[in-house]
Amino acid sequence: MLRILDRYIFREIAATWLGVTMVLLLVLLTNQFARVLGDVAKGRLPKDAALDVIGLSAVQYLTILVPIGLFLAVMLALGRLYRDSELPAMMACRVGPAGIYWPLLWLLAPLAIGVAYLSIEMGPRALLTIDRVGAEARRQADLASIEPGRFTTVGPDGAVVYGERVTRDGVMENVFMQRRTSDGQLEVVIARRGEQIESDDPDVRFLVLYDGRRYEGTPGTAQFRVVEFLEHGIPYHLPSAEPPAPKPRAMTFASLRGSKDPEHIAELQWRIGIPLATIILSILAVPLAKTQPRAGRYGRLAVGLLVFIIYLNMLSAAKAWIEQGELSPYLGLWWVHGAVLLFALGLLAIQNLVHRRVMA
Repeated sequence: MLRILDRYIFREIAATWLGVTMVLLLVLLTNQFARVLGDVAKGRLPKDAALDVIGLSAVQYLTILVPIGLFLAVMLALGRLYRDSELPAMMACRVGPAGIYWPLLWLLAPLAIGVAYLSIEMGPRALLTIDRVGAEARRQADLASIEPGRFTTVGPDGAVVYGERVTRDGVMENVFMQRRTSDGQLEVVIARRGEQIESDDPDVRFLVLYDGRRYEGTPGTAQFRVVEFLEHGIPYHLPSAEPPAPKPRAMTFASLRGSKDPEHIAELQWRIGIPLATIILSILAVPLAKTQPRAGRYGRLAVGLLVFIIYLNMLSAAKAWIEQGELSPYLGLWWVHGAVLLFALGLLAIQNLVHRRVMA
């Protein structure tokens, strides 16, 4: 059961964590929203998939934001309690630094489990879904995505299509198209009207143009052929509906676990390390948050951020070394977690020793 003081500390840390995490998530999603809108405007992504991509990106962000948010929340909440002399008063009632971990554990335990699920299962699944949405978007970014008065790249061959106007029926007026033929020649077509026609092959569609002229030849030479036509059908291949082979970040946990590839081993250890880092950062935040009364709520926050950046950079460097074969997978990322954990326990032991001497 939680004591009154424990519940008070728990509420302070939980409320601060929620606020910090939501602010960080909002900042990242704002940037992602701008990028998604850019992809929609360029025809790389259908409009109805924009919110799905943003939601899946939020899952990816939370994998990292939850540990960061908890670390900052502990430092901010305890910093306020130190500033207002509330924690010194609690310690005078024999509540030592180690006693703060009991209410913290009630928040840390579900968050660590949630981060583990996000890192191992939900995060990779979200990446796979984003790749699948991208593949479908590239397939759907055909003539239906053409906006009047804008040049649009269509199909994997990179054909450029322009329509001055597009009717409600999808018929383009005053059409311009440029593409490279299979033998490397440049083909330019100008027509009064154009529309998209389905074919028997689901991977092939036809752009049918009416009342126009086609120029075909090699740029820089006089060898050009000009053909006038009443109706001209141009086939173009749609991109594959299947997403490309998943990168290690998007692979399932089972696939990574049975692999001997250094990149897969590094990714596996990274995913396991995220919930482990959540626990270590929570342990580290308590001694780092200790300040003198009236010293200010943010007095040790800069030190905490510096330690966190060093921790994250060490993990990233160790991961790169494993991928490059310069570090043994058995040592892996574990030495980084171990070093930071020993540092946190050392700080905590020193503070507990000082607290006991003061209380004696």
